[in-house]
Amino acid sequence: MVKIELSEYFSEIYEKGDVPRFKVFIDGKWVSTKNRLDLISPIDGRKSAEISNVSFDDMEKAIQSASSKKDKIRNMAAIDRIELMNTVRKELEKHRDEIVGVLIAESGKAYNSAIGEFNAMLERMRLSMEDSRKILGEYLPGDWSSDTAQKIALVIREPIGVVLGISPFNYPIYTSVAKILPALLAGNSVVIKPPSADPIAFMMCMEIFRKMGVPSGTLQVLTGSGEERGDYLVTNEKINMVSFTGSTVVGKHISSIAGLRKIHLELGGKAAAIVLEDAELELAAKECIKGSLELAGQRCDAISRILVVQKVYDKFVDKLKSHISDYSFGNPLDGKAITLGPVISTKAAKRIDDLVQDAAKKGAKIMCGGKYNDAYYEPTLLIDVPLNADIANEETFGPVITVIKVKDLDEAVRVANNSKYGLDSCVFTEDFYSAWEVMKILQVGNVTLNSAPSHGTAYFPFGGIKDSGQGKEGVGYSIEEMTVMKTVIFNLAPKNLGKKYTGAFKD
Repeated sequence: MVKIELSEYFSEIYEKGDVPRFKVFIDGKWVSTKNRLDLISPIDGRKSAEISNVSFDDMEKAIQSASSKKDKIRNMAAIDRIELMNTVRKELEKHRDEIVGVLIAESGKAYNSAIGEFNAMLERMRLSMEDSRKILGEYLPGDWSSDTAQKIALVIREPIGVVLGISPFNYPIYTSVAKILPALLAGNSVVIKPPSADPIAFMMCMEIFRKMGVPSGTLQVLTGSGEERGDYLVTNEKINMVSFTGSTVVGKHISSIAGLRKIHLELGGKAAAIVLEDAELELAAKECIKGSLELAGQRCDAISRILVVQKVYDKFVDKLKSHISDYSFGNPLDGKAITLGPVISTKAAKRIDDLVQDAAKKGAKIMCGGKYNDAYYEPTLLIDVPLNADIANEETFGPVITVIKVKDLDEAVRVANNSKYGLDSCVFTEDFYSAWEVMKILQVGNVTLNSAPSHGTAYFPFGGIKDSGQGKEGVGYSIEEMTVMKTVIFNLAPKNLGKKYTGAFKD
């Protein structure tokens, strides 16, 4: 049985019992709520903890606190905000092993994925602190235009106010902190709703934020389920921006109800890997397997279909067969040698299997895998996948390597672009001109040459088009998204400090 046990350092965030009962963070304090949700570990399918299911009163208190106390963070000197976040980062590093252990237990991540997420969070914090110094303004001399000749302007960036962050289960600490950090650095207060499936490691991180001195009321942490709760948060008049990472269905719903407030959406993906005839097949195979199987395929930037030109199709499939065994599948608690664990739930595994079996019925061949037990879905190689199979078009979000044969580059691009999604893709070729042609034509927000897509620490900006979302995220870019521009205009004419327009040379 999976047990979640925390050290005394984190005693404030939960109540002890048969299973730990976790609180929420409202107005600078960890508080208990009446209603609770069971936390089921995908590792053994058993209840490992209880989390709070916030009421509407709880949410209103949190939003009111964030709104009324936002000036606490806004009025801090920017250098103080940076130094505070650096103190938080150093303290997080001290508790790495405990937080990673809880992350594995609640999410079912393999050790390499869990430690990778934690380390990426720390690196994102470091890079964001450096880049927050670039929140600069702009000076505009008005004498370049006749109607503003005796004026000057400053274009400055200001905090947007209260940022609502909603994050997904696949990267519960990284994605949540990646929303909180730029918001705070820019001088905003934050209300964050982490995933209900695995929020505990994140809440441990938030306790460190509290202990290190984040101003009381400027950071609120709410857990709960249900569309009504989400709608209440998104439409609350005191929320100035919504930053959501999750499914396209929910993202579209948020867009429909958010009104005029600013929204940032990182939604689903159907990344295509295009393998051309001059590709280095060994590299392409390893990268495509990595891109398909890492984190059990539960990533928006996962390779969800591989389009291989027919001249090298058979050779490439042989390469895939020879390398799929590089991944060790099993219970992540069995040790660091396990590199691929369960998906988030049995329900998720059943959905993945429906996609695989549909493809098989329509002519695809299951070369390995294709079975599941509870939340454990075997790494699966699916070849000769027809274009009318659901898995060729829908986001897989599971450990399935989906291979589709295409005639040539033109057909590969046509198939890749025939998707409602437009987040990531990649191309494998040794020909620069072929690479450039494909990369220019692909209808995606991000495209990678000779490597699987990976957002990593978001040093390179990313963001989708079509049904994959709107807005850009990344170091620097996220901070910019969470500010608003203000133009401040000075009339210099009363003191004759401006340059007068004479019109002497006008035609």
